[in-house]
Amino acid sequence: MALCLNLVSLNSVILKSAIALGATLAFGLPSAALAQTATTPPVKAVPSKATVKPSASRVDARSTANQMATGIQAADAALTPGELAVAERVYQGKLPCDDGASVTLTPDAKTPGYFAVQAKNAKFRMFPVETTTGTIRLEDKKAGVVWLQLANKSMLMNQKLGQRLADGCMSPAQSAVDAALQINPGVSVLDAPAAK
Repeated sequence: MALCLNLVSLNSVILKSAIALGATLAFGLPSAALAQTATTPPVKAVPSKATVKPSASRVDARSTANQMATGIQAADAALTPGELAVAERVYQGKLPCDDGASVTLTPDAKTPGYFAVQAKNAKFRMFPVETTTGTIRLEDKKAGVVWLQLANKSMLMNQKLGQRLADGCMSPAQSAVDAALQINPGVSVLDAPAAK
């Protein structure tokens, strides 16, 4: 009887091996599945709770990318010597304007040549731009806002909307030039040339 049970168990193992072989061939299971017998229970995969750390090359790549982005921003913020010369001539502080308005220009301590320009509730970060006429010009390209400083007055303009946000803004030096022009106006380009 023991021999009979051994034969039945051997037949069972052979049958299970044949089924595993058929499954391997039919479903393309790895050959490791063939090595399993009926007496050996299959091993279950245990999910790992360990986090995957980025490789050193990934960390280096991120660091390099951050340094490059910072370098590009610094290069964009860098001004030419001509632009820095324009920035030195910008009137700073709170300038009274027409209609009781005012504009405040504050130099940026972190980035030489840049200014924080505030009018009413709006604040802009502006940088100098060289002009062919000698007019002092500051721009905030994102906002589309321009600060123009002439000898006798300054104005803040929104180029996108085509309107002046503040006009007739004057520092004490500009007020003196404006007073002199009131007494002795210059020749207009629209006036006819004097007869010779």
